[in-house]
Parts: sequence; C-alpha cells; structure tokens
Amino acid sequence: MTLAAPLTSTGEGTRRLPRALHPAAWWLWALGMATAASRTTNLLLLALVLAVVSFVVSARRTDAPWARGFVYYLYLALFVVGLRVVFRVLFDVGTGDTVLFTLPELALPDVVAGIRVGGAVTLEGVLAAVRDGLRLATLLICLGAANVLANPKRLLASVPGALHELAVAVTVALSVAPQLVESAQRIHRARRLRGDTGRRGHVLRDIVVPVATDALDRSLLLAAAMDSRGHGRRAAQPPGAARLTGLLVLGGLVCVCIGTYGVLDATVPGALGLPLLAAGLAAGATGFALGGRRVRHTRYRPDPWAAPEWAVAACGVVVAGGMWALAAADPSGLDPSVTTLAWPELPPAAVALIAVGLLPAWITPPVPVEARR
Repeated sequence: MTLAAPLTSTGEGTRRLPRALHPAAWWLWALGMATAASRTTNLLLLALVLAVVSFVVSARRTDAPWARGFVYYLYLALFVVGLRVVFRVLFDVGTGDTVLFTLPELALPDVVAGIRVGGAVTLEGVLAAVRDGLRLATLLICLGAANVLANPKRLLASVPGALHELAVAVTVALSVAPQLVESAQRIHRARRLRGDTGRRGHVLRDIVVPVATDALDRSLLLAAAMDSRGHGRRAAQPPGAARLTGLLVLGGLVCVCIGTYGVLDATVPGALGLPLLAAGLAAGATGFALGGRRVRHTRYRPDPWAAPEWAVAACGVVVAGGMWALAAADPSGLDPSVTTLAWPELPPAAVALIAVGLLPAWITPPVPVEARR
C-alpha cells in the first residue's frame, strides 16, 4: 500500500520524501495552462506561458527516456509556427498597409474568387500568422508537458471502471508520442555507435521507418500486456442492468453538453443551464458507479491523491478560470489588434494568473532518485 509522501525530520529541518505525483494532477495542470493559452493572442502572454511550462518541466521531469523528449515538442512547435507563416505569405489576403515584399501572383479562375496565391506580403499579415501559430504551438507544448511529466500507463489505474475499455484505448493512443521519442533516442544512439551519424542520406530508410516500426511494436506489446493482466474483463451482469447503465451514461453526457452550452450562452433559457448540467452530472456519476461493477480488477500500489495533487490541480483550475474571466472582462488586453503596429501591452492581472502555474515546481514532492537514474 502506497501512502502520501510523509514529512521527515532531519538535522536541517523538515523535508518531503521523494515520490511521483499522480498523473491526473499533471494533466489537470497542463490542461489549465493550455486553456489559458487558448484565451489570448498576446505574444508576450503566450511567451510567458511557454516559459512557465518549460520551467516546471525542467524542474519536475524524470530521467526516463520518454521524459527526456520535451525538446521534440519544442521542435514541433517551431515547425507549426514556421508552417503557419509560410502559408500566410503564400496566401496573404493583403491585410495591412506595411508591404514587406511582393511575390509573383498566380492568376486563378473565377471559380475560386477570393483566394489569392502570391502578391504583396504585409507586415501585419506576417504578425497575425506568428500570433496564430504561436498560440497553437503553445497548446502543443502544454500537452507535451503533460506527456513528459505524467506516465499514461499509471493514469489507467485511476480511471473509473465504467470507462475502463475506453481508458485502455486512450492509454495506448497517448503512449504513441512517448514511444516515438524513446524509439528515436534508441535509434540515434545505435547510429552513433555504428559511426554513421555524419551521413544525411537515406533518412526515410535509416531513421523514419525504424522509429515508426519500433514505436508500433512497443504499442502492440503494451496492448498485449494490458490484455494479459485482465484489463477490460467484464463480470456477469443482467441485460437490463447493462442497458440501464448505458442509458444513464449516454443521457448524462448529453445533458452535460446541453447544460454546458446553456451556461456559456446567455440567450439560452435558465432551465437549460445549471439545472440540466447538474442532472447530467448526477446521471453520469450513477452510470459510472453501476458500470464499474462490470469490471473486476485489482490495483497494485495505487497512486495516492494527497495535498500536493490537490494543489497542482488547483493551480491549473485557477489559471484557466482566471484567464477565462479576464478575457470576458478585458478582451483588448488579451487579444490585441494587429492592424496597427504597436508593442502589445502586458496586463498585470494576466501575468499574475499565469505565474500561478509556476507553483508546481516547488509545491510538489521531489522526483524519486530511482527515476532520475
């Protein structure tokens, strides 16, 4: 049985014992940071979110092979920004008056009127492309941080029994990116040992195909290991109980979707807002409880959910909720206009909210020594 990391008294004071944080807490924190990034197009705020996420990852990641792949997510983010700028340069609609250069314009038929290939490229259009690309890149970095900090295999053990089959599929899907990173590192080390790092030819044959094949093989081994351990095995249940469980879960999810839309849209009647959302949550929880009886599985050394997990999850919720409220109260500060060339302002309230995301670097337990090895 694994409990929360206790405090030990030493000659230097009281310190926390190292332990791995619950993976769900890291995912909640990362989703909160991603939500904050999705609510702004301010380049300074997006850069601040990137700096906060990168600092927390550097402070709390382990030395596992898949945890050392954060740099690959950074490369992917740079590729996304560059691709967005290239598309905007090629298909610029001429937004703004500051012309940087002019490309040869391709004449298109009248069927595709409104689309332009080439022509004048403006500074305002390039800045808009950088802004949109950086926001998408920040979302990718936040999700990459969750993959680096949280082990998706450990997250499976905490999923309710009613979602066990879906959780197996999601776990295998989430493990693709870490498996690709680990496979790329192993193949790179093998090529260095063979002394063929200087050759750049045959990239598809020497790198891409081995990495994809190795990652696929490891994902299949993970699925086979899950099946051999009884994941997704169902106990006997009357047909009526199974239909009732499905009806409660499906009906609850539909009510949650409608209730969420009613809460966000002020024009929807009040009965379709919070009351329907609460009814959907209650029906879904009842269906999960009934569906959990179909799956019989035991948990070996379950991950604890203690004060550090609550604190990390709260940081993500505070950042997401605060940025959402700030975007509704002051949209100009979080979404500056690019039609006029001016340095974007840095709202103090948004900076303070994003800075809350730094707290997991200090309030979480230290990384276990075995993981660092």
